[in-house]
Amino acid sequence: MTTTKLYRRKLDLAHGRVDLSHGAGGRAMAQLISEIFKAALSNDWLEQGNDQAVLPAPHGRLAMTTDAFVVSPLFFPGGDIGSLAVHGAVNDVAMSGARPLYLSASFIIEEGFPLADLARIAQSMGDASRAAGVPVVTGDTKVVERGKADGVFISTTAVGVAPEGLTLSGDRARPGDALLISGSIGDHGVAIMSKRENLEFDCEITSDSAALHGLVADMVAAVGDALRLMRDPTRGGVAATLNEIAQQSGVGFRIEETAIPVKPEVAAACELLGLDPLNVANEGKLLAVVAPDRAEALLAAMRAHPLGRDAAIIGAAVADERRFVQMTSSFGGSRIVDWLAGEQLPRIC
Repeated sequence: MTTTKLYRRKLDLAHGRVDLSHGAGGRAMAQLISEIFKAALSNDWLEQGNDQAVLPAPHGRLAMTTDAFVVSPLFFPGGDIGSLAVHGAVNDVAMSGARPLYLSASFIIEEGFPLADLARIAQSMGDASRAAGVPVVTGDTKVVERGKADGVFISTTAVGVAPEGLTLSGDRARPGDALLISGSIGDHGVAIMSKRENLEFDCEITSDSAALHGLVADMVAAVGDALRLMRDPTRGGVAATLNEIAQQSGVGFRIEETAIPVKPEVAAACELLGLDPLNVANEGKLLAVVAPDRAEALLAAMRAHPLGRDAAIIGAAVADERRFVQMTSSFGGSRIVDWLAGEQLPRIC
């Protein structure tokens, strides 16, 4: 049987595995891209089959981000590395107030990785990008030797357009500004950890992974330039994100423990695992800082959106040369909310 005939067969998605030929630039690689990635991510730009996508120039200021995803396990309650790679990049662009337009994706795949799992990841990525309305317009595939990666790693780049006259930046918080969160914290990190450690709870904990640009658009429409900044509290959670903003803006934050939404099952799991929900990663939540006189209007707009129905005002920026984040506990005491020296939960995104 000739090589040409061999590669005219369909990939064995049920039992086949990735081998080095799938990243070698030849017929096997073209087949992998066609039968898995193009099939799952199909759109007009990708179908052109070029090494780049030539895109129409949007009106406005460009926003761009890039991110890498090495989550373990690859599949978890509420998502997988494919949907996560879409949501993570889309949300980073959205935090500038921009409307995400396009994605590019790079896959690094380990030799021996099951084709069925790769197809599942690609399909999840395609479904997430279509649901978000942000197509994957170009990409790259590499295969490395067995043992040189952990199944599959994905890197995504997102490009969007930010409206004129709106500047959201981590250095814009001012004393007195209100601090809001779009919903419960810790869902993603605990979902990953429970799957990783084979823990079972009476109520399944699922990742909050979601694309937030629709919620962001409603927030911008509601309060405009009264919105100072937004951040998605991913690695390091709310604690790390607030400390980053405090350093950038030269302010402190005072937050209220009783105001911070945490699902009972997440709180129980954190207690069991010895974790602080404030340090646990989120993938579908955002923090927003807004002028105090517009806080209630922003809260109403957030709660009107499905991804913000549990939004809450959790504190405020305060004048503090030390740039501390402090929390008033449910018992009335106060403690410093510091960021961790390292990573509490590795391989979380």
